[in-house]
Amino acid sequence: MPLNDEEKVMGRIDGEQPEAERDSLAIRLVYMVLIGIMMSVAQTVLWVVALVQVVILLLNRRQPNAELAEFGTSLGIWMAKATRYLTVASEVKPWPWTELD
Repeated sequence: MPLNDEEKVMGRIDGEQPEAERDSLAIRLVYMVLIGIMMSVAQTVLWVVALVQVVILLLNRRQPNAELAEFGTSLGIWMAKATRYLTVASEVKPWPWTELD
């Protein structure tokens, strides 16, 4: 039975993750700071993409840009994985330390 879009997204967020070794607390703190900075940049990118998508909706008879929508989904999944690492819900670091799926 094929998966619907929500099931696909949830699988990308919570699905099987590769085994990851636990880093020392000092190393984890460095990764957490780097990922926190990356999340701040990602939030800015999210707002820019959202504003561009609104302009496209206004100019394109309410038809969204499919590539921007897919990018937004991937960005949201990355942010969810980064949040899981930051809150120690996962030992798996997000991209660029692991595959971007």
